[in-house]
Amino acid sequence: MQLNKIKPAAGAKHAPKRVGRGIGSGLGKTATRGHKGQKSRSGGFHKVGFEGGQMPLHRRLPKRGFTPLTAGRSVEVRLSDLERLPVEDIDMMVLQQAGVVSSLALSVKVILSGSITRKVTLKGIGATKGAKAAIEAAGGSVAEA
Repeated sequence: MQLNKIKPAAGAKHAPKRVGRGIGSGLGKTATRGHKGQKSRSGGFHKVGFEGGQMPLHRRLPKRGFTPLTAGRSVEVRLSDLERLPVEDIDMMVLQQAGVVSSLALSVKVILSGSITRKVTLKGIGATKGAKAAIEAAGGSVAEA
């Protein structure tokens, strides 16, 4: 086999359909456009989404507005909730397994509510300024992702 002798398989290539070239071609007269109607005429078109005067789909469906799809999936956790957990290293998985936050939660933030007396390490979890100060005062640390 030589590169300059490669040919497509038999029947793989065929001439394009030439329409509007007379009766003998078999594709004359209406040139595959059918009879009458807007689409048969030259320059006949309608805008995208037009449904012949019927209320178009994009106007029939209700509007979603500006409510973000992730709303309600960021959770606040109190310091008192962290105090009750039996582990020292706290991340999203620990909070979900303990049932403190929902499994659907996307982000968690610790807020200054209640108190903490033991050392905890936060990993990949946010904390407010006051909560961070309280955790560090108890000997813990906050390592945000």
